[in-house]
Amino acid sequence: MATERFNVVVIGAGPAGYTAAIRAAQLGLKVACVDDWHDPKGQPALGGTCLNAGCIPSKALLESSEFYLMARAHGPGRGIKFTNLSLDLPAMMTHKDKVVSELTGGIAILFKANGITWIPGRGKLLPNNIVEISNDSAHRRVEADQVILASGSIPSGLKSAAFDGKSIVDSQAALEFREVPRRLGVIGAGVIGLELGSVWRRLGSEVVLLEAQETFLSMADEQLARESLKQFTAQGLDIRLGARVLESRVEKGSVAVRYQDKNGEHEETVDRLIVAVGRRPNTDGLYDQEVRLLLDEWGCVHVDAHCRTNLPDVYAIGDLVRGPMLAHKGMEEGIMVAERIAGRTTTVNYDIVPSVIYTQPEIAWVGKTEQELKSAGESYRAGVFPFAANGRARALALGEAVGFIKILAEKDTDRVRGVHLVGPGCSELVAVAALAMSFSATSEDIMLTMFAHPTLSEVMHEASLAVAGHAIHMAQPRRARS
Repeated sequence: MATERFNVVVIGAGPAGYTAAIRAAQLGLKVACVDDWHDPKGQPALGGTCLNAGCIPSKALLESSEFYLMARAHGPGRGIKFTNLSLDLPAMMTHKDKVVSELTGGIAILFKANGITWIPGRGKLLPNNIVEISNDSAHRRVEADQVILASGSIPSGLKSAAFDGKSIVDSQAALEFREVPRRLGVIGAGVIGLELGSVWRRLGSEVVLLEAQETFLSMADEQLARESLKQFTAQGLDIRLGARVLESRVEKGSVAVRYQDKNGEHEETVDRLIVAVGRRPNTDGLYDQEVRLLLDEWGCVHVDAHCRTNLPDVYAIGDLVRGPMLAHKGMEEGIMVAERIAGRTTTVNYDIVPSVIYTQPEIAWVGKTEQELKSAGESYRAGVFPFAANGRARALALGEAVGFIKILAEKDTDRVRGVHLVGPGCSELVAVAALAMSFSATSEDIMLTMFAHPTLSEVMHEASLAVAGHAIHMAQPRRARS
């Protein structure tokens, strides 16, 4: 029987993979996409970790838990009273699953509309661009002119806290709890740890986060990190820095966690322990050893600026390759690769990749941090404006409007080099900054742009005014102003 041949075969149907498949099909190429994800009912599902067990379900729970907190803790202060308010966790989980199902089903509709062949199963790259697909019932092989590797990432583990699937779990299992832990431990106070910790804290858990690094959110701007830590602490998240986990033991349904910090060894007992220490590229079983695919020192597939591997006509994108493990970064790489295969010259601007932490307050940034500019010896000006001085933010605030937006601009050219946000709506506002930076905007360009009133976006406008020293709605030291 002849092996079916495609112009492009994509291994992986997460955001990077399905985007690459759709764009390649739009450009007239014959495309197949291979993926081995299954939903809770055991049915094949598109969307990868992001849609099924990461970005989307976590945001559904973050939103639902925020509604619950607002009703329980802040409703009366807004003149809204409830009788017998209670948490229905199974219903909250059902809503999460419904959102996931609708979105993954939407990808299947897009595949059908674009004529993409969806092949459920685990894909493995063989020599000569042959892809072998294995599932429970059969093995199948297809040939490709071009192969795109997009198998994503999986949670990293710890020897000192081995997963048991019940008491010690990864980030995926932490989205499936059927009861609220009385006391919850989280190893890792990064993006995933903070988001999961926030969900269960809002729903009633006592949450302890153990972070091995001495600094909080070391990848973020230092001023942003300090403000964020202050707000999370006020919310009751017990964040312990410089805490290196030595051992975890499951005892009588609880987990005893032994860790060390600068003050010596300590032990905490929790009902559940989430290990959220990051993710690693999912290269297990992705390729035959005869293929000789080159990996870098971090276990990522080695690629050039256009995501080409060391193998002819083989590309790799998304969490498999260098750079932040972000869905939107992978999607842009998927589009770039599909278009380059079709003969276009598209590129990705890796200097402008927005990052978001979907806590409350939300945290976001794009471009350089202040410490990066200082380290590089670059001269810059900074403009900071607080949400507390914004009318819309005060109306939205559960308590006091907190956070700020900071704009960093080159001293000589005024070109915006970085924007850092903490406060309400920052996951949406960071797009304004990314768009401005993609056009090499100056802080004056933002200053001369009219923003609607009253909106949260006015904080961006005022921060640009603050770069020049004349924010309107904030008292600043008197000096000569342009």
